[in-house]
Amino acid sequence: MRRLILTTILLLSVVSLRAEGVVRTTFHYATTDNQELYLDRYTTSAESSEPRPCMIFAFGGGFVQGVRDHEYYSEYFRRLAEANIVVVSIDYRLGLRNLPKEGGVVAMIEAFDNAVNIAVEDLYSATNYVLQNAEEWGVDSSKIMISGSSAGAITAIQAEWMRCNGMPRADVLPEGFKYAGVVSCAGAIFSLKGKPKFESAPAPMLLFHGTSDSNVPYNYASLFGVGFYGSEYITRQLDKLNSPYWFYSVEYADHRIAGTPLWDKCDLILQFIRDYVIGGEALRIRTDVESINGEKRPTRFKVKDYLKTNYKRDLI
Repeated sequence: MRRLILTTILLLSVVSLRAEGVVRTTFHYATTDNQELYLDRYTTSAESSEPRPCMIFAFGGGFVQGVRDHEYYSEYFRRLAEANIVVVSIDYRLGLRNLPKEGGVVAMIEAFDNAVNIAVEDLYSATNYVLQNAEEWGVDSSKIMISGSSAGAITAIQAEWMRCNGMPRADVLPEGFKYAGVVSCAGAIFSLKGKPKFESAPAPMLLFHGTSDSNVPYNYASLFGVGFYGSEYITRQLDKLNSPYWFYSVEYADHRIAGTPLWDKCDLILQFIRDYVIGGEALRIRTDVESINGEKRPTRFKVKDYLKTNYKRDLI
């Protein structure tokens, strides 16, 4: 059943998924650069007497493509919603969608920087929209988490890194606001100034990554002080801060880890939310997985390898 209601302040669509008991409602949350941005809220039809945690999700696609309601993510949304978590899947501007076919290293760096920054801006904007509607939606504003796949995971981690470091873009968030948790499937921090550090302890993080990921660095890849710093690097920073995390590392796994945990590791994600976010447990867990009979893929890549894999570019 589909119903569309247009008002002067929002476009609201409601889709009832009877088989799963999950209701999807679409809201217009921002207009930026002449682009209308929407988010889908997934909730169960059952009423809750207590405010619920909320998980904001950013899709993957290399900042080139992707949609917030792709069927690939539906199991993740359903499982979380059925666990009494309000799920919010967002649009964000795709800064590399119109990437020129030709261009030098400097132009590529500038394009990356812009793409990550505008995605973070939109994630912050969506966060503020959730906060503004938290009471009406039954959301616990102290239990708002962020998650993402690939480019979406980069966006989520980058947003928390910027917030922890007091960067100007994070000033749009309410004073004192903190995310309650971060779930990243093959994410990284993008830094223009060498190895990034957290100036203050971030929210508990659940990081999934494969050692043979040639799209997003498992450890890090940098050139001229500019680079992406992945899950292995991030956990070392979290160790220094004595900050809680769960790192699920898969030996020889490629970029499929950007998506597969969203349907085959939902139980683990829910455990992370129960223990770290709701339960407040300060744990550091590292799970190293290797398929004994699996393919032994390459694990060492250079910047040029990541550019070729993602954008078919050879700048070096």
